[in-house]
Amino acid sequence: MSDRTRGRRGGAPRGTLVELIRLILVSVFAVGGWQIADRGFQGRTALLLGIALGSMVGYVVGGVIGRLTVRAVSEAEAEFQKVPAGEILAGTIGLILGLSIAVLSSFLLFRLPPEAAGPTIAFVAVSLSYAGYRIGRAKWADFFSLFGLRLPGAGVRPGEINVVDTSALIDGRVLEVVTAGFLGGTFLVHRGVLDELQRIADSSDPKRRQRGRRGLDVLNDLQRTAEVVLVDEPIQGDVDGVLVRMAKDRGGVVITSDANLAKVATALDVPVRSMNELATAVRPPASAGEELTIHISREGREAGQGVGYLEDGTMVVVEQGRPHLGSDVVVTVTNVIQTASGRLLFARLDR
Repeated sequence: MSDRTRGRRGGAPRGTLVELIRLILVSVFAVGGWQIADRGFQGRTALLLGIALGSMVGYVVGGVIGRLTVRAVSEAEAEFQKVPAGEILAGTIGLILGLSIAVLSSFLLFRLPPEAAGPTIAFVAVSLSYAGYRIGRAKWADFFSLFGLRLPGAGVRPGEINVVDTSALIDGRVLEVVTAGFLGGTFLVHRGVLDELQRIADSSDPKRRQRGRRGLDVLNDLQRTAEVVLVDEPIQGDVDGVLVRMAKDRGGVVITSDANLAKVATALDVPVRSMNELATAVRPPASAGEELTIHISREGREAGQGVGYLEDGTMVVVEQGRPHLGSDVVVTVTNVIQTASGRLLFARLDR
């Protein structure tokens, strides 16, 4: 849907509200003009003039107030769209409870002198209502969990919530990390992420289409492996901003392979688990074709072999390394084998 279409759809109700406010104020000012003319002047002409002037003033003032009202309502709507529905509901319940406590306490406050009773009751009512609203919004997840209600991302401890972005699902390594047990908890997938994957999977470009389908397959496998919650909240701005806000509001982390998203989340003090950084951290100490300097410390099992060790304790078996026992040599890794006790490297001498 284009911005112009959205503007037309949103403009009609706003224009109706402006005209309605204008009509009300035109009526009020017209009645006011008629009363002023009736009291200060005589004759039908004066009455008609008073009504006409009042209507014109009401038309102008109504337009100004109507536009200001629409702007205030639009800003409030935008702010509410950024807040989860559960948080708003909990805040409203907290406000009602605070107001109820204020009403009950007012029976005692009415015993104060009349000059002090009114302001005191008003102060208590406003203070308790505001405090109830703030407490309700701050503890909305715990509040609903007391009644056995499970909202998306609510009712779990901080650190157990993982907000997954599109790049992490397309990358696919997140599934392997979860399957291996290194990552757990609840995984939140925003509706916008699913829509992005569907758009990529429907692309005319074969490579993009393959990446999108891979992301959808990874999401399906992740749903069978862990607890995945699909969050359908309004999108204000780009999807990346929504994901960072989701993680921040719920005390969770962002899982991504996008370096730019990781930087944005870090700048907003939101923890990030980058698949690229994880891959770098667990990268093998050496790979085939890489040159290493090894100290041959003992003989190998086979004839002519020498054995050395990397700094992390990884064993390196060097072909024809026995003659260099006790010496440092430069070798080239030929093979890397993963064993039950760790990695085992085979290498040959550089000649």
